[in-house]
Amino acid sequence: MKISQLSYVLLSVSLVMLLAGCSGANGGKSSAPSASADPASGEKKTPVTFTYFNAAVAGKDTNTNETVLGKLLEDQTGVNFKMEYLVGDLNTKLGVMIAGGDLPDVVVPDSGIDKMLDAKAFIPLNDLLDQYAPNLKKLYGPYWDQMASEDGNIYVIPFAASNGFVPDMYQPGAFYIQQGVLKEFGYPKIKTLDEYFDLIKKYKEKYPQIDGGDTIGFETLTDDWRFFTLTNPAPNLNGLPNEGEVYVDMETKKAAVTGDKDFMKRWLQKLNEANSEGLLDKESLVAKYDQYIAKLSSGRVLGFFDYGWQIVPAVQNLAQAGNDDRKFIGFPLVFEQGTKDQYLDPPTFVTNRGIGITTKAKDPARIIQYFDNMVKEENQKLLFWGEKGKTYEADDKGRFYRTEEQIAQIQNPEFQQSYGFSYFSYYWPMGAGLFEDGNAYFPDRQPEVVEKSYTEGDKSILEAYGLKVFTDVYSPPDERKWYPVWSANKQQGSKEQLFEQKKMDLQRKWFPKLILAAPEKFDAMWGDYIADFNKLDVKAYEDWANGVVQDRLAGKKR
Repeated sequence: MKISQLSYVLLSVSLVMLLAGCSGANGGKSSAPSASADPASGEKKTPVTFTYFNAAVAGKDTNTNETVLGKLLEDQTGVNFKMEYLVGDLNTKLGVMIAGGDLPDVVVPDSGIDKMLDAKAFIPLNDLLDQYAPNLKKLYGPYWDQMASEDGNIYVIPFAASNGFVPDMYQPGAFYIQQGVLKEFGYPKIKTLDEYFDLIKKYKEKYPQIDGGDTIGFETLTDDWRFFTLTNPAPNLNGLPNEGEVYVDMETKKAAVTGDKDFMKRWLQKLNEANSEGLLDKESLVAKYDQYIAKLSSGRVLGFFDYGWQIVPAVQNLAQAGNDDRKFIGFPLVFEQGTKDQYLDPPTFVTNRGIGITTKAKDPARIIQYFDNMVKEENQKLLFWGEKGKTYEADDKGRFYRTEEQIAQIQNPEFQQSYGFSYFSYYWPMGAGLFEDGNAYFPDRQPEVVEKSYTEGDKSILEAYGLKVFTDVYSPPDERKWYPVWSANKQQGSKEQLFEQKKMDLQRKWFPKLILAAPEKFDAMWGDYIADFNKLDVKAYEDWANGVVQDRLAGKKR
């Protein structure tokens, strides 16, 4: 997400000197593009194709002009992008790319942003933004001071500069459960983790098979950088938001690591219990992401924890199948009744995720102009809503909505790819929140769209629980001016970066063992894990995290 988001494993590669010679090739400045490259000139633009690599998400490689939206932008600018998506390990891919000097024109490095910066693989953008990007400067104006690195340069354009907070109407982090399970038992209200697993156990005992295959009680996800899907629920269940490796006390404003806390033990012990009762899918502890999505899409999985953005393919597949009972609804579960859940993120601007222009870029000015053109409000409406009369409508008050036919069309993954929504919905310079006319940037946060997209099964669930939209089950987020700690940049080789790496390696070793252990051996094994955990430099990490919190409370960028 979220990503996540998203505490991913970073690769430490000593290549700064290798790239130092070419890092200043553009120096934040570039020769001015020809007049034909100016989207505002009205002249015929000289066609050019740039390369784009997205390390944040898997996807189908394509050229942007093979999509409707990409072709419309190419008609405006003359620019097309050859898009490549991550296959395999994030760190390996970025490491090879940097070592060989074979850099695309632009890169979305996801959690590898520090790796790219340390290798001086991105050019500073300050001069380019001043010369060619009035729309970007307007959109990102409120966040401009937060975007600069310690040397005063802007190297990365973050995603989603918000113009007003609009709550997510689809599910963020949640414990998901099949709608059919709730329906079977009269739509019980579930708030705690114990109630959730009790319900799953009863349904699995009653229906050991679904559609000819064995019923799966609970599925998890541990593949590569997505390991956070296994660890993040622990603080959430204790009434805490996702801050990454720490939680912050609301009264003292002090940060402490989560990996050794009782709530982490309690969460893993519940999974251990679920495994001993035959509710946990053991294969999910070693399965790849595509295997995970396939199982969720099969209709045989009763429950899992995840984030809405990460399960989109499964959600689409289940919607296409048309069986509402096999679709999921999420709940913000806690350990104890009366605990206020904090799954929803408060408004925030994350600066350590974004897009950068590399030292190998052929024409940085032309790329910045493309970015500047795409964030014009009319083009943001185009990229998120599409074309009026084709993919959305507007009423006499100017409110955007979609017909049932348009909603069904857009839910088709093939249409999303061919039209371009799959490629332009994120991972580019972009806004968020509300347009000047009051419509939401994102259709899935526009009430007129969300309510019309509900099926009869969805409506039955909403009515049974007294909800208008699914996210009404969440408590409003508390204000946290430092949130989220995980978004702070960490230099490669720093104590905080090394702690995260070693902690991840340690948990990858221990957590599957703890989950699969005989219940009577769990406590002793947890003690062995804690002994190993205490060998890490916990104090250095907490000192760093507390520095982030205090700086942000003081209005400083971290």
